Amino acid sequence: MERKKKKSLPKRFATAMRKNWQLYLMALPAMVLLFCFAYMPMGGLVIAFKRYNFKDGIWGSPWIDPIFKNFEILFKNNSAALQAIRNTVLLNLLFISVGTIFALALSLAFNEIQNKYLKKITQSFSFLPYFISTVVVGIFVSGLLGYDNGVINRIITAFGGEKVAFYMNAGYWPVILLIVNIWKGAGYNAVVYLATISGIDSSYYEAAKIDGATRWQQTWYISLPLLKPTVITLTLLSVGKIMNSDFGLFYNVTGDMPTLYATTDVIDTYIYRALRQMGDVGISSATGFFQSIVGFVLVLISNKLANMYESDAALF
Repeated sequence: MERKKKKSLPKRFATAMRKNWQLYLMALPAMVLLFCFAYMPMGGLVIAFKRYNFKDGIWGSPWIDPIFKNFEILFKNNSAALQAIRNTVLLNLLFISVGTIFALALSLAFNEIQNKYLKKITQSFSFLPYFISTVVVGIFVSGLLGYDNGVINRIITAFGGEKVAFYMNAGYWPVILLIVNIWKGAGYNAVVYLATISGIDSSYYEAAKIDGATRWQQTWYISLPLLKPTVITLTLLSVGKIMNSDFGLFYNVTGDMPTLYATTDVIDTYIYRALRQMGDVGISSATGFFQSIVGFVLVLISNKLANMYESDAALF
């Protein structure tokens, strides 16, 4: 029997286009937007290797000599940049690990609520902070932690204690930022995990009940194992952004206080200051380029590890 010849990639693509042209037509606007806002700006990466000036523009500005000088300025004897890199990595690791635990706990708690109206109300209230602007959150945090009129300091002095200068002590802020980050994002992530739990076949829980399993045992031996692929996938996506940070969170909530830079200055705020104060577009672009490369490498490594551990949870 003669073996059927496999079609070439262009022919397979043309066949798929003919069969599913409606779906490709629906995806076209999103593909155009992705190309315009995600791929076209990548040409601007050349700024990292140029002595950029606004008069000559991106392509007319001269190449810097040596070509990696902007990166050298970024890392060589630059304690502020190294401090920003360290803070970015450590704080993001803290946010990912603790935030995942809180989101999982919240989703499992939602799943235990039997009253559907109460379930919807609690989900809505936990989801709401995700949509609040970090500018508003910054004002809210300032109202809580202010030295003279802050709510917490008023409570402390009411009980005879001494006021705490939160905005003068950098040591408090990793915990403060962690609390704000969890308050703002845990509800959103919990809804994602809850959607996964809702898709679990109810027969697993019914069989466990017949065998005499408690609610805790059902959670531990059924819900958590079946949530594992979703947890790994979301963690992989977070790891890819470990060199990036929520600029609004770190700039607005801390008030850009220099006294807090030791623990709160991250790469994004460092780039912003470099561009605003020094006007050095080349160094800012080099820093952003560095973030992208490191994030890309981390995604590849994490995805490889996920493939070895749980192949269904890997991104590719």
